[in-house]
Amino acid sequence: MVWDSGRVSSDESAHCDYRGPALQSAQRYYWHLRVWAGGGAASDWSEVAQWEMGLLKPADWQANWIEPNLPEDPKKPHPAPQLRREFKLDGVIEKARAYVTSHGLYEVELNGQQVGDQLFTPGWTSYSKRLQYQTYDVTKLLKSGANAVGVTMGDGWYRGNIGFSGQRNYYGEHAALLLQIKVTYQSGREEVIGTDENWKAATGPILMSEIYNGETYDARLEKPGWSNAGFADAQWSSVHIANHPKDNLITPAGPPVKRIEELKPIKIFKTPAGEVVADLGQNMVGWVRLTVQGTSGTTVTLRHAEVLDNAGNLYTANLRAAKETVQYTLKGGACGNL
Repeated sequence: MVWDSGRVSSDESAHCDYRGPALQSAQRYYWHLRVWAGGGAASDWSEVAQWEMGLLKPADWQANWIEPNLPEDPKKPHPAPQLRREFKLDGVIEKARAYVTSHGLYEVELNGQQVGDQLFTPGWTSYSKRLQYQTYDVTKLLKSGANAVGVTMGDGWYRGNIGFSGQRNYYGEHAALLLQIKVTYQSGREEVIGTDENWKAATGPILMSEIYNGETYDARLEKPGWSNAGFADAQWSSVHIANHPKDNLITPAGPPVKRIEELKPIKIFKTPAGEVVADLGQNMVGWVRLTVQGTSGTTVTLRHAEVLDNAGNLYTANLRAAKETVQYTLKGGACGNL
């Protein structure tokens, strides 16, 4: 037992302060409670609940910040870096946690499977003051033997186009990653795999991804199996250790962004100008799912807008400088999903 509050006489039933010993990073704690009625009769104990602590201090991070050694022009949107590393685990895995944050946006894959269901991580903050990190239960995604982790990064708010004046690199010029996987074996032994100089970097099919301007995707540049063990990465570039702080890292300050609903067009029609419009019936934020088939090199272009003009054509002037355009280049062969 870590702490027993004993019977507390109070008219407060919520937000009662914890007064036990200091809690430890990455530890799981269990709790239950009971209440007493006015006549002094005690209730049954509640069902046991639990929570798990995050990483409370910079020293808990054994990983290093890394940046990919890729040629980039800070004045332009960047192809999305892909970072990967292979590692081996030796033993029966009891539990595993991944702690991740970045300069820019990130999506993590383990052994070819996406980690978590959150979007736009690590979220928008005043990055130099507060940088959120996310914690994922990755126990079921790891295995004894060869494993691989892959991370796709985007410019996001950190170094992408932001605001009304087209400013870039508001918080910094370089994408960076901080990732730490802590594995606990059934024997009690622990092992940490983190970002270090052993990672590799390359670019892939995402040639541009911007909060306000959309995405350019070339399916011909896909790298099947890149987040699986055994992928041939000899031609990939190296990474370097970056001296970024860890004392500004915090757990998420609010609920995550997730996919919550799928909408189908209520109407598809052609405007007087010849544009094909899919009307989703409401103003919304999300992605378009479109199945296409064609020859390699064919590009499909989608524009996003909120209204039509007086003539019934697509109206984008209210978006100001935001391009809100998706371009998808087909690789040929089977149908592609955009």
